[in-house]
Amino acid sequence: QVQLVESGGGLVQSGGSLRLSCAASGRITYMRTMAWYRQAPGKERELVAEITSGAMANYAESVKGRFTISRDNAKTTVYLQMNSLKPEDTAVYYCKGRDSTYGDFWGQGSQVTVSS
Repeated sequence: QVQLVESGGGLVQSGGSLRLSCAASGRITYMRTMAWYRQAPGKERELVAEITSGAMANYAESVKGRFTISRDNAKTTVYLQMNSLKPEDTAVYYCKGRDSTYGDFWGQGSQVTVSS
């Protein structure tokens, strides 16, 4: 019903930047909240940042001041600008969207690797 397609991951050196994008398509009613999660090897998936339809953002303590989440409501696309990347930011990053009718949907995941 709803598809989320991510792009923008890759390999970057410590201190570098990357920008992730996630575009929602399909049978969308209204995307309330969109968020980014990440999962490192051997660890549980954790919330990185989320943003409401009213553009209110919430961040994990570990990324505050370095990451910025934003959203283009017209295109139901969410972005994650990641600056000052650290090796501990290495993970698979997942986009999640919450549709008002159909519930939660996940993207396929995008690998981010930060070398020291």
